[in-house]
Amino acid sequence: MRFESPLAFLLLLVIPFLVWARVVRGGSTAIRFSTVAIASRAGRSFRERLLWLPDFLRIAAIILFITALARPQSGLEQVREISKGIAIEMVLDRSGSMGAELEYKGEVMTRLDAVKKVFEEFAVGGNAGLEGRPNDLIGMIVFARYPDTICPLTLAHGALPQFLKSVKLVEDREEDGTAIGDALALAAARLSTAEDSLKDRKGASGNYKIKSKVIVLLSDGENNYGKRTPIEAAELAAKWGIKIYTIAIVGGETMTSIQTPFGVYKVPSVERVDTSALKAIAEKTGGFYREAEDVKSLREIYKEIDSMEKSEIESVRFTDYKERFLWFALAGLMLIILETILKSTIFRKTP
Repeated sequence: MRFESPLAFLLLLVIPFLVWARVVRGGSTAIRFSTVAIASRAGRSFRERLLWLPDFLRIAAIILFITALARPQSGLEQVREISKGIAIEMVLDRSGSMGAELEYKGEVMTRLDAVKKVFEEFAVGGNAGLEGRPNDLIGMIVFARYPDTICPLTLAHGALPQFLKSVKLVEDREEDGTAIGDALALAAARLSTAEDSLKDRKGASGNYKIKSKVIVLLSDGENNYGKRTPIEAAELAAKWGIKIYTIAIVGGETMTSIQTPFGVYKVPSVERVDTSALKAIAEKTGGFYREAEDVKSLREIYKEIDSMEKSEIESVRFTDYKERFLWFALAGLMLIILETILKSTIFRKTP
């Protein structure tokens, strides 16, 4: 609570004068009697005991009116955060080669599952120094022979774990393959229209600004399908000002499923990671190329990206004041009305 015109409280100095004038005026209207002994033994009526009430109501009303003149105001401080975030598209390989084994926190799982868990740490936050990216737009595209948008660019990161659960290794052999170029082109197209998507999405902050656009490509193979080559897609991303970080998953035992008359057998296969193409993609767009042999090294790469791509948050503080004088004025008016009613009824004086 604050007062816009505190000097109005100087009018309170008039109240003692009004009280003094009332006492002096009241004392001059006394009637003399020879004796009041009998009247004193009769006691005082309830009305006489409350003769002070109308004057008290008048003084209280004056105090309330003076307070209203001082313009009391209540203020609520509000903090508005203007975020300058980063739009990040995760492009993840889900081809058959991602079925090789990796260890995550003592549990042996496929490369794909381990990569999904580390990405969740990067986006949502987790242990090992990854605090999450709460102010960034994050989306996901997965690919084998064809790219698919699994998660649109969103600030609602609570939905990411559910989207990640739907990402599985390719099962149909007709869909297996590695279309890196097409996946990158799709991710770049999504990022190029990120501002328009943000405007159309209900609940998105009107103050949110996209500081930069980033693609994180993670693959363990070489481009062997698709309409665009990785370099063509990188050129498209560079044209739109999109940076690409490429991560090659190496190491681990790669197995290939072979259908035989006696069932499905897994046999070791030779890894074919096109490191030269991944390096060229990163260099052309201003990103970097890294290799991850295990979960620990993959987490360190995400930490490096985390430290390089920082979001900005600008806090704007302001106070919204509302006038509260009306309540004091109304309260004073009610006291004046009550005083008038009392003086016209219970405390009415006969001339």
